[in-house]
Amino acid sequence: QLELAESGGGLVQTGASLRLSCIGSGTIYANDFMAWFRQAPGQEREFVGSIRWRSAKTTYAESAKDRFRISRDAALNTVYLQMNNLKPEDTAVYYCACDRTMESRASTRANDMEYWGKGTLVTVSS
Repeated sequence: QLELAESGGGLVQTGASLRLSCIGSGTIYANDFMAWFRQAPGQEREFVGSIRWRSAKTTYAESAKDRFRISRDAALNTVYLQMNNLKPEDTAVYYCACDRTMESRASTRANDMEYWGKGTLVTVSS
């Protein structure tokens, strides 16, 4: 069992940076992918990026690869999402998730995630 808790959301202006954190209570295994998703009002939950726990190899959605960075601190059981040059279209609830898998490639589908946090709201004003 793994419980995830996000923090770091808030209201920022266009162009600002924000770092989200997700701490896991329980074991994160070496082959797990820790992922970030986001969901804007009235829209489906979309993949932002993920990181493999053991290798720290990252995968990003096309919309995130230029401005967002995912990292992890294994000693703290924490994964981070650094978001730079934020835009109003980045406004969403951001969720942390865990894909417990032996696959070699990260899944980008929300249905493949085994564990979810409750989310943290990021609002970017214009």
